[in-house]
Amino acid sequence: MRQKDESISSATGNSMRCTVGLVEDDDVIRENYVDFLQARGFGVRAFGDRLSALGAFRVDTPDVAVLDVALGDERDGGLRLCSELREFSQTLPVIFLTCHDNEVDRIAGLKVGGDDYLSKESSFEFLAVRIETLLERRRAVLESDADGTPSAPVVIGDLSVDSERAEVTWKGRPVRLSLTQYWMVLALASAQPKPRTAAELMRAANISVAPNTVAVHIRSIRARFAAVDQGFDAIRTERGRGYRWML
Repeated sequence: MRQKDESISSATGNSMRCTVGLVEDDDVIRENYVDFLQARGFGVRAFGDRLSALGAFRVDTPDVAVLDVALGDERDGGLRLCSELREFSQTLPVIFLTCHDNEVDRIAGLKVGGDDYLSKESSFEFLAVRIETLLERRRAVLESDADGTPSAPVVIGDLSVDSERAEVTWKGRPVRLSLTQYWMVLALASAQPKPRTAAELMRAANISVAPNTVAVHIRSIRARFAAVDQGFDAIRTERGRGYRWML
């Protein structure tokens, strides 16, 4: 059995430079995921509790984080960890992988900045696909930031979008969004005044989820904007058509 806090590296496949930060309190489950991810060519840093993971990630942030929701005695340990990670990284992709697959937990996970929410009943291969998809999105942001050609932010009314850093501001104030939320906001605002369907938002964010999960993301996005502007009302729901960004 591996130790509860470990660092494992792999150097095979296209993912050789990508590191997964895995936080899972069950030793056997953690070992199974580490073995699979390592075989897929990922480097893996695995932890069994929130505090040890947080300390390690502050020093060396992984390329993607996969978090259990309940960690030991902390039923919401993974949610707390995600919120803490968002304090120093908005672009870190975060996937919740958990037995808690009800609507309340899913909403809570997305509200604190999670990008994806998978049941532990999902196959290992599906998890790998979701990880690789999120890494591609993050890589696109990092590459545009490093290509040496600065681009001016896109300004749409009170919204300003910095595509190099996947960051947005509203009325001059930064809005903290996850990568998934950023892509959805960009898709909505760029389509203005036309609405975007849930399917179009999924394609923009490169996710494949139930339509009600898109609705959860939209509620979370509204809450993020409302945190900097209580009067925010730029995202309208249109029954049967989707969502519209209003100037």
